[in-house]
Amino acid sequence: MDLVRALDGLDAHPWAGTTHAYGQAEDLPDVLRALTGDDEEAADEAVSELYGSVLHQGTVYAASAEVAPFLARIAAAGHRSADLLRLLGDMAGSDDEYGVEPGTVRRAVAAQLPLMMPWLGDPDPSVRQAAVWAVAQTRAADTVLHELLGRWGTEREPLVRAELLGAVAGLDPAAGAALAQAALGPEQPAQLRLAAVFARLDAGGAWDAAHHRAMLSTLPASPLGRERLDLDRAEPLCAVVEELLRRGTEADTVAAGDLLDAALRDERADVRAEAVWAADRACQMSRSAPRRLLPALLPLVTAGDARGVLSLLGKLGPIAAQAAPALAELAEADDDDLADRALGVLALVAPDRAAPLLARDLGKRPWGLDAAAGFRAPQDVPFPFHPELLSAVRARLAEDDLTGNEPIQLMRLLRQWGGRAAGALPDLYELLTRFPLPAAPAVAAIAAECPPGERRRAAQVLRVQAPDGPLPVAEAHYELTGETDVLLARLAKELADASGDTARAAQVAGRLGAVATELADALRGALSGADARDVSPVLDADVALADALWRITGDARTVVPVLDSVFARAAGERWFRWSAIRAARAAALLGPVGRPLVPRLEALLKDPEQVPAAVLALVAVAEEGALDHRSLADLVLAAAEQEANALEACDALKVLGVDALTADHLRRLHDLAEGDRRVIRSGVENRIIGADELLRARVRAVVAASGQAP
Repeated sequence: MDLVRALDGLDAHPWAGTTHAYGQAEDLPDVLRALTGDDEEAADEAVSELYGSVLHQGTVYAASAEVAPFLARIAAAGHRSADLLRLLGDMAGSDDEYGVEPGTVRRAVAAQLPLMMPWLGDPDPSVRQAAVWAVAQTRAADTVLHELLGRWGTEREPLVRAELLGAVAGLDPAAGAALAQAALGPEQPAQLRLAAVFARLDAGGAWDAAHHRAMLSTLPASPLGRERLDLDRAEPLCAVVEELLRRGTEADTVAAGDLLDAALRDERADVRAEAVWAADRACQMSRSAPRRLLPALLPLVTAGDARGVLSLLGKLGPIAAQAAPALAELAEADDDDLADRALGVLALVAPDRAAPLLARDLGKRPWGLDAAAGFRAPQDVPFPFHPELLSAVRARLAEDDLTGNEPIQLMRLLRQWGGRAAGALPDLYELLTRFPLPAAPAVAAIAAECPPGERRRAAQVLRVQAPDGPLPVAEAHYELTGETDVLLARLAKELADASGDTARAAQVAGRLGAVATELADALRGALSGADARDVSPVLDADVALADALWRITGDARTVVPVLDSVFARAAGERWFRWSAIRAARAAALLGPVGRPLVPRLEALLKDPEQVPAAVLALVAVAEEGALDHRSLADLVLAAAEQEANALEACDALKVLGVDALTADHLRRLHDLAEGDRRVIRSGVENRIIGADELLRARVRAVVAASGQAP
């Protein structure tokens, strides 16, 4: 096809009526012209722009479908064919479609198969590979499978053969597995062996010794993975381990562990590095993985592989306590950066051993300090007090170069130690003006455990700073003294300031309860009006204000309509999901006077993430006997199983009561607590494992409270 004809109809196309990731698609004609022009740099930029607009982070849009014919014709003209075939394949392979009927973009790409299929025989292997990828992603097996199988018989380029095997396996797993059987042998190219492993996995075949050997023989496999176009398998060892663990059988879990153990003990550093990465993923998916892999991981701490393994050990926390001796040794090494990272992990794994080491060169230990202050993992207990560490903290506070997070970290350490850090109070008084947000809570926490004279001095320092300082200073004064005048005045100022943090002020006021009655009018005045924008901060502020008004005044006539308005504005909006959850938590405080909100709360039961909070509220506000507790327990349990607000789901199950739990519910709870697959699998990466272990404990408590065996 002639390149000029490839753009036929470009200007006549109604681009303004369609959209991509950045809005109306009126820019696409210029992008396509740049793509087909003589300026190589501009063409490169055009390809990048297309990936950003019509395939934005894997999402496709209406414009993606409409641009597909132009891209296929440009590729058919022999212009950037490999790039555009890959783009077409990526678009067809996306299941994340926005604003179009499911399958719209894939069908639009499949309609271009007559232009794409001839490239399967192009002399350039990179074009053939891209063509294989593109036609397979259309999932049009009836049209393309026969042709792909025919190419298998004639293709000799290993990488293209590997792509063909993956394509056939994706369209027909049984056919792919049959082709893979002969491709597992050591005489085959590594790319083909790797593709054969995946083909057998895709077909659901049992993992056996041949697969184990074939996978190990490809290591290091990451370079091979980056040659393929399947980005989900760009890290092949990790992808294999994930697939085995997703299967969930005991045999597959053992197989994943055996594969990783062998790779972690490999003599080659690049293989071990790849294995550590895969082990990290395994530990975040499997509860048994840490203890299975620790014997192979521990030697790496002192074998030159420390940097790769330290991150994983830090995520494991106390589970990796047996690594403490090696970490302590490394923390005293000459390499400041490596020693600091090792100390940071030691602070999470065995904090008692980390405390005296952190005292040495504290200013050069940012990782260690960050972990000790509790910012890198959930902190159930304070970091251990150590006199030398207190002296080191005070010395750092006296320096002039405190910047970034260091003041916050240092003062959070002092706050954890309470009265034992009394010697640092003069330092904190000096720094209160400069660093009020971390210093004020630390002063209150420490002075609360000091003799009366020091408490009075601290209270006076806070009282002087509170009127013009940030709200936490006034909060600290209240926490230390119980006196409300300073805090009430500061809250009134915050609520009257249009640029103030209304939600935060309302939350603090609500905790005061009836003693904050004088703020009621200011709280009502801060509620959003009819002309307010429907954005999360506005909705969240209204919830906080309603919550505070209820706690302070018990004024249901104001509070119920406000919460009803939040539910109405948040309904069906994905971005307002958590605003509705917060509103449900506020509604749960109302008891029977919140009964008008029952229909709103019941509407939340369609979203697993919102179910736990909605159930807690429904139990609190609905008429006795009006709820089917067993059905609600089933919804709550399903939410927990989907990792949807799982910790709050445990609270909801407790409130629903023992009688709501059937034998099947108890069995499922047992699986949640004792199954190998982690329930919590997302969130802040270094907190996932700890959060899942906390969930296990909470679920076990629910089962124990039932007094029944699963």
